[in-house]
Amino acid sequence: MAPIKIWWSGFVVILISISYRVAKAEDGAVYDDDAAAAGDDDNGNGAYEYFDDNYEGNDDYIKYWTEYAILPKRCIVYNDVDVIVFSVFDHAYKQCSDDAIGTYIAPVPQFLDGYMEQYEQTQYDQGYDDYQIPDAAAYTSCTQQEINGVNYYFQVGCSDGTSQALAINIYEDNTCTTRSVVDGYDDSNVDTSGIQIPFKQCQNCVLWGDMSDDQVDDMYYENRQTQAPLCSTAWTYKETCNRKCQRTGLERNDKEGWNTSDKILLAILSAFGLIMLVTILRKRQKMSNKDALLEQAAMSAAGLQQAHVIGIFILVVLVVAVFALLGLKNITWALLLVINTVLFGYLMKLTVDSGVSAGETVIGPDGSIIRRNDSDDSSVASTADNRNVGTYTLPQLA
Repeated sequence: MAPIKIWWSGFVVILISISYRVAKAEDGAVYDDDAAAAGDDDNGNGAYEYFDDNYEGNDDYIKYWTEYAILPKRCIVYNDVDVIVFSVFDHAYKQCSDDAIGTYIAPVPQFLDGYMEQYEQTQYDQGYDDYQIPDAAAYTSCTQQEINGVNYYFQVGCSDGTSQALAINIYEDNTCTTRSVVDGYDDSNVDTSGIQIPFKQCQNCVLWGDMSDDQVDDMYYENRQTQAPLCSTAWTYKETCNRKCQRTGLERNDKEGWNTSDKILLAILSAFGLIMLVTILRKRQKMSNKDALLEQAAMSAAGLQQAHVIGIFILVVLVVAVFALLGLKNITWALLLVINTVLFGYLMKLTVDSGVSAGETVIGPDGSIIRRNDSDDSSVASTADNRNVGTYTLPQLA
C-alpha cells in the first residue's frame, strides 16, 4: 500500500500546484504579494503614495519602450480613488495576446494626461498641426466651478454607469476627495467624448509617424523610444493591482466566466465523455472472464485496485467541476480533454479486445487477417491442404 499512498499524495500535490498557478495567472496578471501589501493593505492604509519610480536605478526601470504595449482595462473606484486598471506587455507585436508582465492601477488624471499627450503626438505625426486638446482635458486637475451660486470642484474620474468610460466628477472640497451631488448626480454634464480612453484595446507604447527624413532630427528615434507618453506616465504612477483590486468593478461582460460559446462547447465535451462512460460500462458487463482477469492483473502490477481507479476518476471530475464553477477556463478545458482522451482510448481497447474474444478477427504475425469464424474442421482441412501442396505419389515398383 506504500506505493499507492505515495502516488496518491503526489497526485493531490500536483492538482493543488496547478490550481494555484492558474489562479495566479487569471486576468493576465502577475501577482506580487509583497508589492501589493506595500501599496495596499486592503484597509486603504498607505495606498496611493505616489512617487516617481521611473529613474535609472530602480529594478523596474524601463528606458526603451519599443517592445512594450499597454492594455487599459477599466476605470474603477478603489480605496475611494478613481483609477485606471491596466496591464503591461513586453511583446508589442503580439498585441497583448501573451501573458502580461503585471496588472496595475494609476490615478485617472495622471493616466489621462499621458494618453492625451500621446494622442496629440499622433495627431502631429499625421499632419494635424492645429490639433486642439478638448476642453474636458483641463479637468485633470481639481477645478472650481460655480453652480447656482454654490462652489463645487470638478475633476475627471470614472463614470457611474459603466467601468468603460470617464466622466467629470463633482466634489465639495478643493482637493477633490469628497464627492458631492448636484440634482441627484455626482457626475457633471461636461462633454467627455473627446477624452475617452480606448478600454480593452491594445496600445503600442511607441508609435512611429510616417515622416520623411528631412522632418526628423537625429534625436527623433531616441526620444520616441525613451519618452513614450502613455506608457511612461502610467508606469511612473503605477501601483500593483492585487486580486481584490482586479475583482473590483468587474462587469458581467468583463468577467472571465463562461460565455455562450464556451457553455455550448463545455456541454458537448461533457456529453461526449458521458456517452463514452456509459458505453464503457456496458462493454465491461460483456467482458469475458479472461479479459477481466488480465485487466485486474495489470492494475495490481501497477499497485492499484479497481476502487482506487474509480476514486481517482471521481476526484478528477469533482476538480473539473470546481474549476468550471470558478471560471478557470484553461485548466477546465485541459482536464476535460485529458478525461475524454483517456475514456476514448479505453473504449477503443475494450472494442478491440471484445472483437478478438468473440473470434471476429485476429491479425496474424505476418500482418494478415485470420478469420476465426471457420470451424475447427475447416482449419484442419486447410492445414492438411497446405501440407499436401507440392507432394506427389510415388510410382509402384514392379
